[in-house]
Amino acid sequence: MANEKKIDCVILGLLSHEELTGYEIKKRMDTSLKYFWNASYGSIYPALNDLVNRGLATRREDGKSKRNKLIYSITDEGRHYLKKWLILPVEKDEFRCETLLKLFFGNEQGAEHAISHIEAFERKIAKELPYLLRAEETLNACLEEDTSHIYYLLTVEFGIKTYQTYLEWCKEAKEFLKEQRA
Repeated sequence: MANEKKIDCVILGLLSHEELTGYEIKKRMDTSLKYFWNASYGSIYPALNDLVNRGLATRREDGKSKRNKLIYSITDEGRHYLKKWLILPVEKDEFRCETLLKLFFGNEQGAEHAISHIEAFERKIAKELPYLLRAEETLNACLEEDTSHIYYLLTVEFGIKTYQTYLEWCKEAKEFLKEQRA
């Protein structure tokens, strides 16, 4: 299991909750998972084919659809594979942020450009934070009836705290750079 591809486990994790098409998997990654994981169609569809070939997922045509959509489901073997992966130690948590990369090399352009990058980052975070707050509210309401969403809630709360910290940092970083210019 040491060489498993994370995309396989992400897809199996999504399929462990419901049957999905490749398009729906991508949509989940672009919404629910976007704060900590992403993937392109170019990696999702080959991974789906591989999961089916390995017996970890099944594929069937949606007879109700005019477009013959392919619907994927996790198999018992796939669920077992996912559970084995979930107990393994985390290999590497990585974070990539182009704003920080540009800020790191900001000496080449100066404070004005750095501040504009920070402000753009701040606007993006401020726009996305309400989504996380609504998700937290929804998940807390769901917990009264179904505790299986507690793990979703934990990731949302991590996102909220992270985004609040980002906003605090943006304010402090802009003030610091403006003071340095003066």
